[in-house]
Amino acid sequence: MYRICIALCTLLASSPVLVAENATLPLAGPVSEPSTTLSLGMHWIVRGDDNRNAAIAVSYRPAGSKDWKQGPPLWRVAKGAHTQAGKEKHASDLDVPADGWLFAGSILLLESKTSYEVKLALTDPDGGSTEKTFTASTTAEPQLAAGGVMLHVAPGAGGGSGTEAAPFLGLAAAQAAAKPGARFLLHAGVYPGTFEVTASGEPGKPIVWQGPESGDAVIDAKDPDGKALPRGVSASEVHDVWFRKLAIRGADFGMVIHGSSRIVIQRCHLTDVGYGITGHPRTKDQTACGFFISDNILEGRCKWLLPFENNAEADAQWHSETRAIEVCGTGSEICYNRISHFKDAIDLAPSFLTADNDIHHNDVSQLIDDGFEMDGSDRNTRCFLNRVVDCHTGLSIQPVYGGPAYLFRNTLYNVHGEVYKMHNSPSGALFFHNTTVKKGEPFLVSTPDQVNDCWFRNNLFVGTEGRPFNLDTPQRGCDLDYDGIAGGSGNVVLKFDNVKYATWEEVRAKSPVEKHVVVLDPATLFASGLMPPANAADEHTERELDYSLTAGTAAIDAGEVLPGMNDGFAGKAPDLGAREVGSPAPHYGPRPEKK
Repeated sequence: MYRICIALCTLLASSPVLVAENATLPLAGPVSEPSTTLSLGMHWIVRGDDNRNAAIAVSYRPAGSKDWKQGPPLWRVAKGAHTQAGKEKHASDLDVPADGWLFAGSILLLESKTSYEVKLALTDPDGGSTEKTFTASTTAEPQLAAGGVMLHVAPGAGGGSGTEAAPFLGLAAAQAAAKPGARFLLHAGVYPGTFEVTASGEPGKPIVWQGPESGDAVIDAKDPDGKALPRGVSASEVHDVWFRKLAIRGADFGMVIHGSSRIVIQRCHLTDVGYGITGHPRTKDQTACGFFISDNILEGRCKWLLPFENNAEADAQWHSETRAIEVCGTGSEICYNRISHFKDAIDLAPSFLTADNDIHHNDVSQLIDDGFEMDGSDRNTRCFLNRVVDCHTGLSIQPVYGGPAYLFRNTLYNVHGEVYKMHNSPSGALFFHNTTVKKGEPFLVSTPDQVNDCWFRNNLFVGTEGRPFNLDTPQRGCDLDYDGIAGGSGNVVLKFDNVKYATWEEVRAKSPVEKHVVVLDPATLFASGLMPPANAADEHTERELDYSLTAGTAAIDAGEVLPGMNDGFAGKAPDLGAREVGSPAPHYGPRPEKK
């Protein structure tokens, strides 16, 4: 298991004098962070433990239950990693003393709307061992309450009273009547221009803007000459506003929710947009965003064109900035969306604070840069159970500021370049149980920047030619083991920390990593016969892809047991990759709507 540590006790008076000792001294804590429907995050700051031998066990149970379950241990954030990555400085929200340690971590794949008891047990042979328990709850997925008064809106230039017979004519007229608890039904038709949202709801009483059950309410963000307007929906500096079943087209920025909180965007369809949905805090006081963005379809303007070189159209769109969803702050959830033909699908980004956000069950394809960016993550960001098809780079962590950032159970097919972009000196990313299938080198990292304290377990890397593991980067504290490799060529199977290894036997005997690597045959690995693409320039569909393992393959039961991270495996040990044999396939993209 990766390095773990925590210390929990009552608040102690802080001191400017550095603590130079091996015993652990809690500074404050524990701190329960904003939750999502599936995850709980936490952190704790301690002093001492100079010899780094303190450890923390995490247990949890539904409140009132008898039996405890073991969760992932908390992560020891490298000294200073929360404030700097390489030469890039970062303004952290936490004050960690020079003689202190930050420990953080998440409990994963929980039940929604459930209260949990969490027990954190510190053990330190040098002193300071203690145990503390606290209660935290996962959130509920936003659901419209039954009943309520429905106000009607139809295309027009003003007037109306909001009844079905005399609807508000145009969105501006409806906005003037908006107040907490109001629910607006937009009739089918075209609503030209930018929808300016200025009224806020209240917790439990959101303002809802909803399209019809039949037909589309289209916000057409183009000027009379057909030129794209800057924004389709502008909903900055508001809170408790929901958007459901709206069609938005033509804007440079489809929906902008900067400085806002508790915004819900569900079952909307965005087409012909540069950016889809963007939401950044504008001040340090606006980081508790709490966005819930689910079951939407976003279609961008980019074409899947390879190669980029000597192709003017491909080069032009490569230098454009087009992202489907980009958010910062805390407590947001981006899930079950279908995204295609952007530069990036879903991005986190550096901000005053980027933590405790979940990205899961999304279906994304034809992305000329990154599938998902965890860039700028502070801690407890999580990217899991997503499907990526046709992208330049798979998952990006350039950089993560100490972490942990959890990336697990994702499948990636036809990644043109690096499956994991680890540039700009990231620290604290945990990759486990992912499956990547691509043409070329199965696992390449190429950067002069030092990669720090990143952790890999139970992943599958499938490729065609080149060094199977080509980690062409300086590193510090990285830990890789129990991964599976299929495909590759040449007289070097692993390059790590500027040392080359010619055979897997040499890797197991002499390398500091991958002592338990599993070498596989790509031709027999997947029961469906799935193989790497013959040509990365081809466009693929998700219907072609089945990652179920072949019965008898060495990838079955070959993983390391990771409590709280791969519970419920079927055999003697976990299988490698994203799919455990016998487990149902995840649902990716928008879910069927319950009527």
